[in-house]
Amino acid sequence: MQLKKIWIPIGSLLIVSLTLTACTGQKDRDLESALEGRNAVVRPEFNNLAALNQEIDWMNAPVEDNSLPVWEQAIDPEWIDTSQFAVEGNFTVCYSRGGENSSWHEVGYNTMKHEVALHPEIEEFISVDAKGSNEKQIIDIENLLAGGNCDVLIVSPNSSAALIPVVEQACEQMPVVIFERNILTDCPVTFVQPIGNYAFGIEGANFIADNMPDGGIVLAFRTFPSIAVYEKRWIGAREVFREHPRFTVIGVEFTEDYAPQAKSITENYINRFGQIDAIWMDSATTTLAVISAFEEAGLDIPIMSVEDRQSFLQKWNTEDLTAIAPTFPTFQWRTAVIAAVKIMHGEPVPARWVLPQPAVTQNNLDYFDLETMPSGHYAMCGCENMPGYPEDWGGQ
Repeated sequence: MQLKKIWIPIGSLLIVSLTLTACTGQKDRDLESALEGRNAVVRPEFNNLAALNQEIDWMNAPVEDNSLPVWEQAIDPEWIDTSQFAVEGNFTVCYSRGGENSSWHEVGYNTMKHEVALHPEIEEFISVDAKGSNEKQIIDIENLLAGGNCDVLIVSPNSSAALIPVVEQACEQMPVVIFERNILTDCPVTFVQPIGNYAFGIEGANFIADNMPDGGIVLAFRTFPSIAVYEKRWIGAREVFREHPRFTVIGVEFTEDYAPQAKSITENYINRFGQIDAIWMDSATTTLAVISAFEEAGLDIPIMSVEDRQSFLQKWNTEDLTAIAPTFPTFQWRTAVIAAVKIMHGEPVPARWVLPQPAVTQNNLDYFDLETMPSGHYAMCGCENMPGYPEDWGGQ
């Protein structure tokens, strides 16, 4: 695939740079595009020019040392001296969890606990769960600070803004590691993140563009509106789709994470258009319901871009689909612990620890498609060689 960077408008206000595939040819159907319809609209605060351009640059940047495991690699790191935090002997790691209790989060947290077990110098691991409440997470962190037992604090924030004061308070007492969602303050020693969710959307949409026939049609599924993760994934995909005149996005629909709704929507589009050539989805929980609508109609399963949930990977492998699974890897939970350990050892860490964001593709599918794993497992956990795998992750 030949990539180039071009400038394109988002709405009437912002100009953003996206990495897209140059293409030629015109649609051979006179279809109405849904890309400017109501369901394609995103909240303006997520049209972040700087953040989107930065993710594009990271997508194309090499890692500093690709001999390391992917969860220890860093893209364009600025190394921070942490010698002031070095301790002799064992130490306690505390973790404040925002508490979004999806299966994706559960895979990540389970992987984190197993990473902790690999470090005998971690004498105690204290974890508290805010269960999705900003107020509880603030109180949780205040209690951890008051307890005086923590040597380093890891935080996966429920909110980027609400936790600023308490995180800044924590930074005055100990080193802080942030991951998954950033905090709008510079006081943490490091912020661990994969490339990002704009990149997730771009990668899947580019795969569809590369594999679509001229005159093809795409149906796009979003989960919920106004949620940052899903909004950013759609922004990336939408702008790729806008630049491809060879095919048309004939629908943008919300599943509300409800499988019967996703199936019903798909059936309606099949009744209207017949064979649909590609499906883009911002998550994976309703994917099998979408696929079943094609199977029951006696149609081919389209090109698919879906998250790396095990149920989809198994279906992909069984049916020999043309597919990709962009990821927002759960191996970042490993990196957060590794960052905390390095800080306690006084070793340098990146100020912003940007991790690669590999996709599941046809080339590596066999590695991830383990029939013994539960349907809710997420493949890019970096946990396959950890003690207790696969049983501790629900496998057999």
